[in-house]
Amino acid sequence: MKRANWKEAVVYQVYWRSFKDSNGDGIGDLRGVIDKLDYIASLGVDVVWLNPCYRSPDVDNGYDIADYYGIMEKAGTMGDLQELITTAHARGLKVILDLVVNHTSDQHDWFRQSRERINDKEDWYIWQDGTKDTPPNNWRSYFAPSPWTWSEERGQYYFHSFAKEQPDLNWEHPAVRQAIYDMMNWWIAQGIDGFRMDVINLIKKRSFEDVANPFDLSYLGNQPGVHDFLQEMHANVLAGKDLFTVGEIPFVGPEDGLLYVSEEREELRTLFHFEIADDMEAMDLLRFKEIQKRWYDVLYPLGVNSQFLNNHDHTRQVTRFGSERYRVESAKLLGLMLHTLPGIPYVYQGEEIGMTGIRFSDPSLYQDVAFRNRYEERVAGGEDPEVVLSSMQLLARDNSRTPMQWDDTHEAGFTSGKPWLAVNPNYTDINVAQAEADPSSVLAFYRSLIQMRKDHPIMVYGTYRDLALHDPYLYIYERELEGEVWRIVLNVHDEPMQTALVLPHEKLLVSNYPDSPDILRPYEARVYRYTVTEQK
Repeated sequence: MKRANWKEAVVYQVYWRSFKDSNGDGIGDLRGVIDKLDYIASLGVDVVWLNPCYRSPDVDNGYDIADYYGIMEKAGTMGDLQELITTAHARGLKVILDLVVNHTSDQHDWFRQSRERINDKEDWYIWQDGTKDTPPNNWRSYFAPSPWTWSEERGQYYFHSFAKEQPDLNWEHPAVRQAIYDMMNWWIAQGIDGFRMDVINLIKKRSFEDVANPFDLSYLGNQPGVHDFLQEMHANVLAGKDLFTVGEIPFVGPEDGLLYVSEEREELRTLFHFEIADDMEAMDLLRFKEIQKRWYDVLYPLGVNSQFLNNHDHTRQVTRFGSERYRVESAKLLGLMLHTLPGIPYVYQGEEIGMTGIRFSDPSLYQDVAFRNRYEERVAGGEDPEVVLSSMQLLARDNSRTPMQWDDTHEAGFTSGKPWLAVNPNYTDINVAQAEADPSSVLAFYRSLIQMRKDHPIMVYGTYRDLALHDPYLYIYERELEGEVWRIVLNVHDEPMQTALVLPHEKLLVSNYPDSPDILRPYEARVYRYTVTEQK
């Protein structure tokens, strides 16, 4: 694999509205992020991914953009963002923004003009004829029973892959694409270092015939022709610039994924796929290992994957894929696994202290539009409200959006006011201040992992082989580079386990337990290092 600085990066995701509130209104903001940049830099990460802070009605927490060139009042000002970028750069941190260009807010002036058929924007969105009570097809959206909403003013339906307040742009229109490229270039001129591209493979639509199974939403994305758009984007915006780009690419396997990130094709640098985060409700180790192997076998050495188990859309990894009973051990194991697997690791705020998910007992406490719409739809369809709530709690997006737990003071030190989303009650035991004072904390472990990645190129460029592909509890794999071998041994289970593989204890590099007996304890993780000539 060709070496490049961006491949060696560790990315820290800042969901700013839940990170740090600087003015007491209960909502995190850009000044709060600025105040905590020293903390972020202390982790050793290289890139800060900032969730959308553009001007927005905030129906979908900023993913409904009304002005790509303005800043949401809740977040702060353009001056705040410019200061954040400058201050981050001074600390050696790059800043990437969320690029949301599959859709806008219905409050965007483009949509108003399209609805009114003025200023040549009539076709900037996707409009279809129909009768008021009969949508154009049987599709569903992510957030609503139908992706079609009737416009009385225009007398047509408009298409939205997400909420009705998020109409999809018509990427077939050259003027739409040029407007997007101009906006991207403007932000690059402001000093940002790249983009996380929200659902970027949804920008190309298929024809709108009915589908056999509308609940399988794969018809919304990865359609033929999407690469023409992305290669045009690369030529108009990205070419010749040292930018970090990662695409959110649902509905793809590794063969399709390689088309997006192959260095020879010049589209994106890396991607998020969702074979784990979307499709695996809890840890299924056999399936997880098979997914890792398939993606490695196809991508290496031509393209770069991303490694993550949680973000603002997915339940915290300890709760979903680890164990709250063995919170510290499983948090360390999952962190070690993601930092030693092939690909770029992403750390979602709070992951580095082992924050857990939350289950609200009152559905009204959930703020997420997707949760609210789906809950109401199911209850209106006759399902028992308690059963619906119970079935939705684990994977609700708000599980990972509770405020960052800084200390054990009022509202976890997140705000002096009332937080926009309830703080997890366990903040008195799980917080940054407590972790900073404990040399054996999850936080200390994460810092050591990130430093190891800087010190040891094998974690980035080493080949990968699975030594226990069919073991349902043990994940044992090796990375190898220039005669050096690392063997990673993980017991992804809450019971002690033994392995038939020889464990050369004198070569132990790191472990999440203080000692290393022959038996592997619950959620124990070890890394052994030796040379090819020493390999047994």
